[in-house]
Amino acid sequence: MTKRRNRVKQTHWLEERLVARAESLRERAAALAPGIEKDAILKLARQADAGASMSERLRSPSSA
Repeated sequence: MTKRRNRVKQTHWLEERLVARAESLRERAAALAPGIEKDAILKLARQADAGASMSERLRSPSSA
């Protein structure tokens, strides 16, 4: 018996989803006291922002 992959139709661009995730992570971090957990959440938010900007740059037409 083979497993079937769950297919999900994305309704928003990747950049939009990453930016929304970064915002929600920052809101979560704001409620925490300074410490390891808050730093880890903020790191994830920075990674989401970086991913969104990379994806946006890759989608845009090259200037060359």
